[in-house]
Amino acid sequence: MSAKLTYWVHAVERMFERDISEDDVRTVLLDGEEIEAYRNTPYPSRLLLGWCGTRAIHVVVDENRQDDECIVVTTYEPQPDLWEFGFKRRKR
Repeated sequence: MSAKLTYWVHAVERMFERDISEDDVRTVLLDGEEIEAYRNTPYPSRLLLGWCGTRAIHVVVDENRQDDECIVVTTYEPQPDLWEFGFKRRKR
């Protein structure tokens, strides 16, 4: 990943609360799979799913392509009661 990596304060707070490290976030950004895209935001945004060992982690990242910057908005462990098996699709 060559883009500058920036974290919203919200993301840092959630990382601390949820024991998600910067290394975990970088792993998801480098190796994760896009499972949703959000177009109605200031920058193109994506929800990524990645695995850190056996732990599933979702990361929402904005892509400021003009400034070559990835902005981590939030990160969390998906809850099995809200996501289908594999954590790629929301339950309806």
